Amino acid sequence: MQKGLIESNPSIMMGKPVIAGTRITVESILERLAAGETVEDLIISNPKLTHKAIRAALMFAAEALRADNGDG
Repeated sequence: MQKGLIESNPSIMMGKPVIAGTRITVESILERLAAGETVEDLIISNPKLTHKAIRAALMFAAEALRADNGDG
């Protein structure tokens, strides 16, 4: 994962992992991509997002799933 791009703070979005410096959750990025939005759609609607931040969110989710499965 890109260190520093994903953060979790109990006072921001109830502690859900977010893109650093924003209130954009990893969860919302995944949901929107799953619903058919493109990376470009996300960036246009959220100017603080970058390609690098979206990749970090995807890697964070993959690492979390790997850890849940005991493969990490």
